[in-house]
Amino acid sequence: MARIKILLADDHAILRDSLKAFFDLHGDIEVVGEATDGIQTITEALRLQPDVLVLDVSMPNLSGLEVARRLKRDLPHCKILILSQHHDPDYVLPLLKAGVAGYVLKKAGANELLQAIRAAARGEAYLHPTIAQMVLEMTVRGEPAEEDILAALTDREHEVLVLIAEGQTNQQIATTLGISLKTVDKHRANLLKKLNLSSRAALIRFAVVHGLTSAIPEM
Repeated sequence: MARIKILLADDHAILRDSLKAFFDLHGDIEVVGEATDGIQTITEALRLQPDVLVLDVSMPNLSGLEVARRLKRDLPHCKILILSQHHDPDYVLPLLKAGVAGYVLKKAGANELLQAIRAAARGEAYLHPTIAQMVLEMTVRGEPAEEDILAALTDREHEVLVLIAEGQTNQQIATTLGISLKTVDKHRANLLKKLNLSSRAALIRFAVVHGLTSAIPEM
C-alpha cells in the first residue's frame, strides 16, 4: 500500500519536529517536506506534490487562507488539512469555504491528527468536534454568509478596510483616497458597526482571514 505523502507547514520548528517524530512511528505516513511560511508552502507543495498538506492558519508572508485558495486552484489533488489553535468562525468558515479537507485544533491529540490525515487521504472530510459543533450551531441559527457580510459594505468602506489591513494610518488613508480625515473616521466607525467589531486590530484580522489582503502589519 502506498504511503501517504505529507507536507508540514508551520512556522514553529518544535511542532514540526514533534510531528515528524510521531509520524515516523507509522509506516503509512511519509513526511516529504516542511515549510515555514506561506510562500514557501506553495513552492514546496508544487515541487513535492504531497497527498496531504498539514497547514497552520497563521503563517508569515502569506496567510493560511490564501495558501489554501491558491493550492486548491493550482494543486487540486492535494488535500489540505488545517492544524490551528483558532476556533472562532472568522478563521474557520473562510477556510471551509476555500475547500480544505479538514480542520483539527492544536489542542487535539496526535492520534486525532493521524486519523484526520488518513481520512483526508481517502477523500473524506474531518472536523474536530469543537469545529463540527460550531458549524452545526451556526447552520441551525442561520448565520449570515460571508458574501452577505461583505456585500453590506460600500465600495469606499471596502477600500478603507483593505488600507487599514495594509497598515495605513487614518491620515495616510485620507491621502491615498483623496478624502478628509473626518470621512475616514466615519468609514472606520461604520466598518466596526457593520462587522460587529470593536477595534482596529479586529478589522485587520477580519480582512486577513477573509482574504482581502495577505499583508499582516505590526500591531
